[in-house]
Amino acid sequence: MPDLRFSARPASRTEIPRPKRGEGQWALGYTEPLNKNEQSKKDDDALNVRDRILHVYSRRGFASIDPADLRGRFRWMGLYTQRAPGFDGGKTAMLEEEELDDEFFMMRVRTDGALLGHDTVRALGTIGVDFGRDTADVTDRENIQYHWIRIEDVPEIWQRLEDAGLSTMEACGDSPRPFLGSPVAGIAADEIIDGTSALEEISRRYLGNPDFSNLPRKFKTALTGHPGHDVSPETNDVSFVGTVHPELGPGFDLWVGGGLSTNPMLAQKVGVWIPVGEVADVWEGVISIFRDYGYRRLRSRARLKFLVADWGVAKFREVLENEYLQRPLVSCDSPASPVGHRDHIGVHPQQDGRRYVGIAPTVGRVSGTMLVQLADLMERYAVAGARLTPYQKIVLIGVEPDVVDDLLTALDEIGLTARPSNWRRNTMACTGIEFCKLAIVDTKNRARDLVAELERRFPDLDVPITVNVNGCPNACARTQVADIGLKGQLVMDGDRQVEGFQVHLGGATGLEANFGRKLRAHKVTSEGLDDYVTAVVGNFLAERADDETFAAWVARADEDLLRGEGLDKLEQRNPRAVAS
Repeated sequence: MPDLRFSARPASRTEIPRPKRGEGQWALGYTEPLNKNEQSKKDDDALNVRDRILHVYSRRGFASIDPADLRGRFRWMGLYTQRAPGFDGGKTAMLEEEELDDEFFMMRVRTDGALLGHDTVRALGTIGVDFGRDTADVTDRENIQYHWIRIEDVPEIWQRLEDAGLSTMEACGDSPRPFLGSPVAGIAADEIIDGTSALEEISRRYLGNPDFSNLPRKFKTALTGHPGHDVSPETNDVSFVGTVHPELGPGFDLWVGGGLSTNPMLAQKVGVWIPVGEVADVWEGVISIFRDYGYRRLRSRARLKFLVADWGVAKFREVLENEYLQRPLVSCDSPASPVGHRDHIGVHPQQDGRRYVGIAPTVGRVSGTMLVQLADLMERYAVAGARLTPYQKIVLIGVEPDVVDDLLTALDEIGLTARPSNWRRNTMACTGIEFCKLAIVDTKNRARDLVAELERRFPDLDVPITVNVNGCPNACARTQVADIGLKGQLVMDGDRQVEGFQVHLGGATGLEANFGRKLRAHKVTSEGLDDYVTAVVGNFLAERADDETFAAWVARADEDLLRGEGLDKLEQRNPRAVAS
């Protein structure tokens, strides 16, 4: 196999000092495998596993799968083994990965901001019904995620997806992960610029391209031309954000180096203007920098955010322009950040006089049956298509005004309301211990129960409060940028070890972008979560100033109030609600 590592790089380079100890950067000559992941990728390009799945493993069964493929290269095809039943959260970090493997897979299907017609939505639903025990989740990467997938069924699933214009290619792995596109691209009345063609061009050129299939770690992309910055651009490796140059008109700014997990960092704004036709070229430059200069020695430092933090955004821009683009970018002030982010729930006007309708599955949990029902409604009411959102929601595009009311009623009947409570609208949850081998606690079911209880206790909440629930420290549900972020861990309740959460309060994206405030030695048991959130929200509602957001209140609030102690009833604090 030819060495493609440097094929896309010109000979001349910006002078970058060679460190005394390499971090595994190819561009500086550190090309030896430095850990088992790098060795696996050197042994065989992960893209090659597709043929082995089609022609060997699917025919011979789970027991025939090479462990290096099963726990490594399968991810490039959107496949992870799911968690075997019977292992509690205490076993997550204690057992080897193979001990937690079930003989079933979680499968991610990427949509990359595409408009999904009713036939495509129906195909997604029938796959869940036929092969996934009726599972289907909407993720915050605009994926559909199945569970209980058998290796024997993967070829048929892939064929159905291909027929529907979809794929699982590089939905996971050290690769260009699924792209976040604005759910209302090309149709929103207040859109700055439509970036659909740019995402399509990136997909066409680079997905499945071996030049970019061996990255130091995952690489997350977001693009939006909407003023609401509706793709969480602060938390992606690379984001293109709609902007307007005073002379050149609409284009995109470039943001780089965002990411959460155990070392959260917000993306840095480069402050440039990029026309839509050049976005794909700049994306190639950014991902090439990551491939060539990214840190490969330690997996814990292998995300682009660490390189950007070490270099600074000025050096990053210099390398991008001089070494990869070989031309300067146009400078332009970065666009103003909005207050919060648009999730597009409800009914909104389109540019063409029709409507788009945002609907809210509870914490992204749908089912194959529900997607089939949605496809039937889309066909019945002549809906042009659907897009998934970065907030585990769905947006229906191209609804005629005279059918909106009937459509809303029909959506309510299948459990996909466009008129959700604030709690249902603003709560997200990752997969959790039900299926994920990294998780420590239950998330989906616990979050759904929390939503139901908060709807009962605060039925008329008049301000959005986001709640993001994660099963481990990896922050797939973006816990650090939620009003109430809950990171799963085991906590002590008296002399018992039980499921619980570390609490992050007051995180935000947009104008008030910051990471949530953590309280020292403060943890909440899963059992006590309803009462704790009730106490904190009650304190906020009692003490807030006019028009004060929850995040702003958290920044100034007394710590006792954030721990759940009431304003005038401290003595009534539930001793089981909070474990320290």
